[in-house]
Amino acid sequence: MPETNYITQTGEQGSVNISEEVIAIIAKEAVREVDGFGSFATTIGGEIAERLGSKKFTHRGVKVHTAENEISVEIFILVQYGAVIHNVAAAAQEAVASSMEAITGLTVKSVNVTVCGIVFEKEK
Repeated sequence: MPETNYITQTGEQGSVNISEEVIAIIAKEAVREVDGFGSFATTIGGEIAERLGSKKFTHRGVKVHTAENEISVEIFILVQYGAVIHNVAAAAQEAVASSMEAITGLTVKSVNVTVCGIVFEKEK
C-alpha cells in the first residue's frame, strides 16, 4: 500500500497534518471553476505512476510537491475550444494559489499549468 505524504504545521497547541491528496482535491476544485477549463489530463509517465500506486498522481491531472510549509502544484488540463489558452492557464494559477492559501494557510511556491490539448463541445 502506498505511503501517504503529509505537510505538517506545528503550533503551540500541537500539529496539523494535511495530506497531499487533500491538497490535490483543493487544486482540482479551484480549477474546475475557471472559465474555459475543459477537463484534466495527465502525462504518460503519470498514468504509469498512477497504476503503480504513486501518490504523486492520485488525482488525474494534478501533481503535488510539498516541502516544509510550502506547496508546489503541477496541473495538466485540456482547454475548451475557443477559449484564450493563456487566460485560462493564468486564471487556473490564480484560482489554485488563492484557494490553497485561504483553505490551508500554507504558502504556495508555484502553480505550473500545462495545457495538453483542447476539448471540443459535442454537437447536440
